[in-house]
Order: sequence, then structure tokens, then C-alpha cells
Amino acid sequence: MHKFKFGVDSFIWTEVFSVQDLWIIEKAKELGFEVIDLAIAHPESFPVQEVKRETERVGIDVVTTTTLGNNTNPISPDPKIRAAAVDSMKKLIDINYELGSSLLGGVNYAAWGYLTKKPRTRTEWNRSVDCMKQVGEYAAAQGRLKICVECVNRFETHFLNIAEDAVRYCKEVGTGNIGVHLDCFHMIREEESFAGAVKACGKEYLGYVHVCESNRGIPGTALVPFKEFFTALKNIGYSGWLVIESFDPGFEELNGNCAIWRKFAESGEQLAIEGLKNLKAIAATV
Repeated sequence: MHKFKFGVDSFIWTEVFSVQDLWIIEKAKELGFEVIDLAIAHPESFPVQEVKRETERVGIDVVTTTTLGNNTNPISPDPKIRAAAVDSMKKLIDINYELGSSLLGGVNYAAWGYLTKKPRTRTEWNRSVDCMKQVGEYAAAQGRLKICVECVNRFETHFLNIAEDAVRYCKEVGTGNIGVHLDCFHMIREEESFAGAVKACGKEYLGYVHVCESNRGIPGTALVPFKEFFTALKNIGYSGWLVIESFDPGFEELNGNCAIWRKFAESGEQLAIEGLKNLKAIAATV
């Protein structure tokens, strides 16, 4: 049987990770997760040293994700904003190396939620590729860190929506440490098939996976064809993380941005517990 490695995102519990949230790290391990994905939207205030001590004490692997904003937008017409995007990503890379993280995923190629109401342009593509080349080279000079670009749905970006485009992006950046981050919530809106998206990436480019349900509810309770997806992952020999990401019903800014208008579980933690049980049961059949 193929070994699938499941993890959980800090968004399950908290909107902005701070020192008050350090307990989440031990809780993730107690619940049976092998990795915690720390969502870092504000690298300047992230408690790096405290997190490092706690992850080492608990004995759990750590990866990170981020979302760039309008002031750190690699496809902005303003060169100062593009430079700020590179600086922000370099800061995140420093944090990842400090934490011992092997991966930085998320919407790190354009500002999350930035839409021009037009299709992506070649100029925007070139801007982002140029920024990511600088970021990839900076990361490569320090050691082994995979930077994975997350394909998200058309309402959150016009830049990377499907795996095929993300693979082309990785190839054009060409630094050898850029991969694709797939998320089931976005895939079900944009891809023609889950197996096809996995095959498009192949083992060479698929670097990270978020196992979210089609409605962001409990994984295994709605429309995502997890058996097809897991079978495709097994077929390419994917050995990376499968991380549950959703949001606690009490969040304000994130739930507004992600259009979470109703509860899918009593808490984010309950969603993660039930989701892990469901996903392990499905994985056992593959």
C-alpha cells in the first residue's frame, strides 16, 4: 500500500499565527498529523524562534505557505511593488531555512485576489517569472527548499489556475527548485480531471498538495473524487505532503476573502479530525 503523509494547516485554528498559537503545534501532532503547514501572511511579525523551538520540542515536520498582497505583487506595473514582492519572498525563504522547512507554497507569484478583469498578459507573465527567478536563485544559494506555486480558482487570480500553466511557469523560471502546489478546492473548479492535473505535473513538478473539499468542508463529504486523486498520486510516485486546509467559522477577514458564509463543522479542529479519518480510509483502498 502506498504511504500517504497527511498534515494540517494552521488556518484550521488561527487566522494570523502568533506566540499565542504555539499550542497548535503540539495539538496537530496529538491529532495524528505528520506535518504542520504554517500560513505566513505577515513574515515581519512571525515568531520564528519560538516556533522553531516548539516544533523541535514536539517533533513534527513543518512547511509554510503564504499569500502575497497588493503591496507585494510580482505582476504589478509598479517596479517598486515588484521589488517589494521579491524582498518579502526572500524574508519568507529566510524563515523557512530557520525553521528547517523544506517547502514554501501558496499564492507567491502574484497578489492573492488581484484581478484585472482581463486574461493574463505576456507582460504580467514575464514580470512574475523575473521575480521568481530572483527568489529561486536566492533560495538555491542557501540550500534545499522547494518553492511551490499554487493554482487557484479564477475568482482569486487570473494568473495561474491550472496545473498545465503552472508547470510551464516552473520551466520558464528554470531555477530547478520551483514546483506546483495543487489544491482540490481549486482543482474542482478549473481542471478537466484530477488525474489529468496530476499527470500534467508528474513527479518532477508536483511538489505539494492541499486536500480540501469542494465546499471547503470536511474532506471526503462532498464532490472531490479523492480515490481518483490518490490513485493518480500513487501512479506518479508522489511522496510529498497531503495537507488539510480550511478555516474556522469564527474567522473574519479570511472568511470574507474566501466567501465562507456558513459552518461546515463545529470548529476547524473538528473538520480536521473528521477529514483525516475520511482521507485515511480512502487512501487505504488505493
